[in-house]
Amino acid sequence: MTVSRRRFLALGAGAAAGGFGTAGCGSQRSLGDADEITLWTWDRSVSDELVARAETKGIPGAQGFRLSRTNIGGHFNTKVRTALAGKSLVPDIIGINSDVATYFPNQDVFVDLNDFGAAGLKSRYLDWKWNECITPEGRMIAFPMDTGPTGLFYRADLLQEAGVTTDPKELAARAPDWDGFIALGKELRKSQERAVICPNIRHVWSIRLGQLGSKFMTQDGRYIGDRDELREAFELAYRIGRDGLSAGAPEGSPDLYGVITSGRQPVGIGAVWWGLAFPESAAPKTEGKWRVADPPGGSGNVGGSFLAITKYSKNPEAAYKFITWLQSPENQVKAFTEMSLFPSSPHSFTRPEMREPRPFYGGQRTIEVFGPSARRVRTVYKSPYDRVMDPVFAAELANVESGKNVDTAWRDAQNTIERELTREGAI
Repeated sequence: MTVSRRRFLALGAGAAAGGFGTAGCGSQRSLGDADEITLWTWDRSVSDELVARAETKGIPGAQGFRLSRTNIGGHFNTKVRTALAGKSLVPDIIGINSDVATYFPNQDVFVDLNDFGAAGLKSRYLDWKWNECITPEGRMIAFPMDTGPTGLFYRADLLQEAGVTTDPKELAARAPDWDGFIALGKELRKSQERAVICPNIRHVWSIRLGQLGSKFMTQDGRYIGDRDELREAFELAYRIGRDGLSAGAPEGSPDLYGVITSGRQPVGIGAVWWGLAFPESAAPKTEGKWRVADPPGGSGNVGGSFLAITKYSKNPEAAYKFITWLQSPENQVKAFTEMSLFPSSPHSFTRPEMREPRPFYGGQRTIEVFGPSARRVRTVYKSPYDRVMDPVFAAELANVESGKNVDTAWRDAQNTIERELTREGAI
């Protein structure tokens, strides 16, 4: 489906409601001095050391150009959309989160990276990640940065106390699917009464959704978010909550960290960045006690990001030189060792730095889990309307965790989505 500009504009932030191509009367030249390539990102999204090198020594391969990076705090997407809509103070390059498809309807505000020979680099990157940058019309509007392949994180000491194997391969064989994972959780509750396997049931939904081969809509615009496969994922989340295996911690609350620091959640499926965000940051005293194994239910991806060059760039060729240098397999390794940004180039996986034993995980080479997991992720079409549908399902699952009947919640989610998609003219 080619989503019309009119439809998309209604999805955008209020500040950008006038559209990228019709509102504003500002400059149509990118932000910064004539020799500057300007970059907007958010904190910890790119290697600070590599960016600093391009700022002080210039952009490799683009003589006479240096980088100027701004970390945008707060509502990053809103600020980007506002700048694009106003055609004023627009940077040369912007970071885009995993919701890159939301920019497809306004693809003409970005340069097509194929015009600079990007297709020649495709073999260096994961197919599914590369394909997420391509619009239905075949334009490549962004370049792959990091990814979020999933794994099963677990506390080896707590599993040992429960009499459960701590060997990654044996544990993966014991819990190859979600039913096996639930059985593992119930086994752990025999030695730890309040043990849980997830922080909340929305987390289960998010992980399961990342494992599936399709999401909410087909590329020709057909809504498929009511199919049995998604209903089963919705009920899977419900069952885990019903069986007492969810901590019920609200998203964004300190309780998300509490279940980790207290040891209440000895196992959990998460993206590779989850390890840094939670146990490594919140429970540093548990260093050496964690391990990772293949995730129950198959590989999936949660998160990841991209870089895009705006059509206002004063020199898109120099901007292209920068993003392809920053995201080369060698520099993705640098970003991983510095910032734990997991590479989108499998050429990185075999580098010695990636294969170093990880002390926090008892000396385990975690790349042996996350590398194959990343390769097994399937290409999934993501619709510009996912931003409308994702919050609806998440809100209804939060209601289920608070006691709402699961059948009623599913029906209400479908009714709300139908109303919203109709209002947007999507169906």
